[in-house]
Amino acid sequence: MSGRFFLDTNIFACSFDTASPSKAAESRKLIRRAIETRAGIVSYQVVQEFFNVALRRFAKPMTSLEAEQYLATTFGPLLTVHSSPALYAEALRLGARYGLAWYDALIVASAIEGQCDILYSEDFQHGQRIATVTISNPFA
Repeated sequence: MSGRFFLDTNIFACSFDTASPSKAAESRKLIRRAIETRAGIVSYQVVQEFFNVALRRFAKPMTSLEAEQYLATTFGPLLTVHSSPALYAEALRLGARYGLAWYDALIVASAIEGQCDILYSEDFQHGQRIATVTISNPFA
């Protein structure tokens, strides 16, 4: 086991959720652990999805300056998986094999490429194993 873990977009979005303080606290704890231990990673997709939500859908949307700061301090240390034809091909195979929607398959493929043991997300079945990755819902 590598000890590496992948954080899905919802972990970052939940860290700003004032309506659910327990989810926000758990999310912030995971993000802090990811950065401090250097064991946590994200993909370009997570960054794109997060900013799409943070800049447009948050109750108080992030400003461009806040987004740039978050990019540098939070995503900068975690962003290790980038797009590639090989990543897309793996996502297509995973989608077909496990019946995953495209963006879910891309998240799993990114976790596999990043050699992660765990994928933290609330968008999959808790405890499910997909290829070499185990899904963990930190809010379950």
